[in-house]
Amino acid sequence: MLRTIIFNGTSTKLIDNQSRVKLPGPGELCWIDVQQYQAEELHAVGDAMGFHQLAIADCQHEIERAKLDDYEKYLFIVMHSMSMSVNGRRGVHSTALDSFLGENYLVTVHSEPLPAIDALIKRAATDLTCCARGADYLFYLIVDALVDEAFPIVDKLSDQIEEVESAILRRSEPSQLAQLMRLKRLLISMRRVLSPERDVLAMMIRRGDPRVQDRTAIYFRDVYDHVVRAYEQIDVERDLLGNAMDAYMSMNANRSNVIMKQLTLLASIFLPLTFLTGFFGQNFSALPFDSRSLFYIEIAACVALPVTMVYWFRRSGWW
Repeated sequence: MLRTIIFNGTSTKLIDNQSRVKLPGPGELCWIDVQQYQAEELHAVGDAMGFHQLAIADCQHEIERAKLDDYEKYLFIVMHSMSMSVNGRRGVHSTALDSFLGENYLVTVHSEPLPAIDALIKRAATDLTCCARGADYLFYLIVDALVDEAFPIVDKLSDQIEEVESAILRRSEPSQLAQLMRLKRLLISMRRVLSPERDVLAMMIRRGDPRVQDRTAIYFRDVYDHVVRAYEQIDVERDLLGNAMDAYMSMNANRSNVIMKQLTLLASIFLPLTFLTGFFGQNFSALPFDSRSLFYIEIAACVALPVTMVYWFRRSGWW
């Protein structure tokens, strides 16, 4: 599906399901969005716009890592859109957005629908200021929307980390370790996406590139700050996640120590009883101190020894 926005300086026109594309004329600016494309459609767009075959091949192979390539007449930039389900069970899903940024045109290519692109196309079709500032400003709006998608995801993961940590402090369970490992994988996957995007934006804010005006570079610098803030927030959440995992291990170790202590105390209580029953249960030909009074003494000892030891343990603070 091809969508094209053409700006002639005074008005904008949105063309849906366009069959053919061409370079904008003098005084025009166009934004071509290629969504859910076929290979032949993508090659047709590349031939019409004069894009290099390597860049077209990168669009088809869904590059995972963000990057920026300079092809003299245009910049080929790969960014990502991130999303996560309500419970996060399916992980953080990232969709590559391949962009061709020229002096008076912008071409975006993505294999899946992106809400940020759909919202911006509707805005650009009615708001003249979006296109009046140039193709680089349009690309800034796209990148800003994509980067801002990371913050709700990080906040959601932060809430889940706090919930798991509170549950661990109440009572640790084996299922909590699996939750902590899942959250760790999600944070790592987000960090893997944002790290190269930070480098791409650092190259975008450099001065002297004719496709990025100086007045637009300031906006890219703001997006760069957003990426750095999201990256640092992920590092903070990783530290909190590490603390939660340490708390889980400590709670399990403490519970094991308590169980071992209780078992040791029980064994200590029954140790004298085992001695008495073992000694007087031997096969003597004539049992020593064989008398009825001694029998009652033995019964009393079997009752008094455990009671005395339990009292002693409690008073000493061991039980």
